[in-house]
Amino acid sequence: QVQLVESGGGLVQAGGSLRLACAASGSTFDIVAMGWYRQTPGNQRALVATISSGGSTDYADSVKGRFTISRDNAKNTVYLQMNSLKPEDTAVYYCNAIANVGWNEYDYWGQGTQVTVSS
Repeated sequence: QVQLVESGGGLVQAGGSLRLACAASGSTFDIVAMGWYRQTPGNQRALVATISSGGSTDYADSVKGRFTISRDNAKNTVYLQMNSLKPEDTAVYYCNAIANVGWNEYDYWGQGTQVTVSS
């Protein structure tokens, strides 16, 4: 089992910055990738950025050049630095971890943190 706790959301003006953090605990040695997703009312959860255990990253086109995902393996924490925020970035942001145990793959989610960007 993996537990994820997010922090860092809030209200910011357009053009501002926020940094989200997601601390993992439990069976963290099983984690092969972590990422951030976001969801707005009436829409499905959408990928924002992912980072593998080897450090490879992937981003949604809408955030490339503005958001940076990183991880601190010693702290079992993944970060999402969000710069040049736009009102359309407003959403609930969820941390995700994928863990492999034997032949099985498990998805874990945090509780979500609200990011609101005012125009």
